[in-house]
Amino acid sequence: MSQNSCGTLYIVATPIGNLEDMTFRAVRTLKEVDLIAAEDTRHSRKLLNHYGIATRMTPYHDHNEQLKTDYLIERLMAGENVAIITDAGTPCIADPGYRVAKAASGHGIRIVPIPGASAITTALSASGLPSDRFIFEGFLPPKQGKRKSRLLELKIDTRVIILYEAPHRLIATLTDINEIFGDCETLVVRELTKMHEEFRRGTPAELLEQYAKQPVKGEIVILISPAEERQDTPQHDIELMIKSLLEDHSLKDTVTRVSAETERPRTEIYAIALAIKNKTKF
Repeated sequence: MSQNSCGTLYIVATPIGNLEDMTFRAVRTLKEVDLIAAEDTRHSRKLLNHYGIATRMTPYHDHNEQLKTDYLIERLMAGENVAIITDAGTPCIADPGYRVAKAASGHGIRIVPIPGASAITTALSASGLPSDRFIFEGFLPPKQGKRKSRLLELKIDTRVIILYEAPHRLIATLTDINEIFGDCETLVVRELTKMHEEFRRGTPAELLEQYAKQPVKGEIVILISPAEERQDTPQHDIELMIKSLLEDHSLKDTVTRVSAETERPRTEIYAIALAIKNKTKF
């Protein structure tokens, strides 16, 4: 089947809170396509009803992604136009929708992005932090060991670091950021574009003190400022990084990764890692 006989896959951004952030193009597209794949059809129905969009929806999420990806590709190959939307913001960014886009690309199906709201750029634009270079990490691992290991790797990055976090893990994540990054300028951004939109700025320790006094709700973005200058990674940080990586990686892989991240000689890192592995002091 030629590409011309296939339908088009539209990646449609939706508001992250305020319904007025929906674009005219997004509304028109969702009205014209044959099918909308939504992360949560009950949640998205409110948005569609607000704009008088009656297009048929089908659920697409982590639990049915393989079956639904196959189904959506079949519909596209049959000539139907399909739109993907997420609960809020731009689909396929820290979102299972990217698998549909990947499969569509593999079948030569045309993919058209319909840009709009994104929590990443919205938070960064109002943060007051340098915006010329940044790294988006999405959600950190939920387990503390892996989370700290990733934060240790990020510590040597000189860009603004942007994270997503769930309300129930905010305190744990801020605790680890405080331990690893110390007194760096950090922002916790909540409920973007909504009535209770909040930007809180301070050191991780200061933010911990604030949020320990009240329950946290809503979608959260964390921004960590870049260090003006990066010195050699302290010995203590290297040891923490090695200990975290050794939990899930071989000695060889750990040495390779830590040496690359810290720009320290492999022989030096190997000696430290071997001593840790053998539970000896150095």
